[in-house]
Amino acid sequence: MAINWRAVLYGFGTQILLGLLSGFVVPFTDFALPVIGAGLAGLIAGGVAGYYNNRSTMSDATHGALATVIGALIVGIVLTVIGTLVAGIFGLGAGLGLLVLIFVAGIPGAIGGIVGGYVHRGRGDAAGRPTA
Repeated sequence: MAINWRAVLYGFGTQILLGLLSGFVVPFTDFALPVIGAGLAGLIAGGVAGYYNNRSTMSDATHGALATVIGALIVGIVLTVIGTLVAGIFGLGAGLGLLVLIFVAGIPGAIGGIVGGYVHRGRGDAAGRPTA
C-alpha cells in the first residue's frame, strides 16, 4: 500500500493545531479530562486524513492513525519541553505518559480515518441514475 503523504500531512497539521489548542478551545479537557481532548483531536485529524486519502477503508484507517500518531508525537515533545522549561519537571512518568498518549491517539485516528473516507465516498451519485 502506497502512503498518500499529502493526506497524512493534512491530518498531521490538524492534529498539531487541535492538540496544542485543545486545552484552550475545549474547556476543562487539559486539566480534568486530557484523554477526551486528545481523543477528539485524533478523531478530527484522522477524519481529515481519511477524507483526503479516500482509497479503501483499511487505507483510510492507516492514514488516519499515521497522521495522529505523528501529530501526537510532535505535540507531546513540544508540551514536554515546555513543561520542563516552565516547571522543571521531567522524568520517567512524563516519558511513559507521552508513550501512552501516542498509542492511544492512534485508535481515534484510525476510526476518524474510516469515517472521513466514508464521508468523502458518500458525496457521489447517491440517488443513482434514471433508467429511462
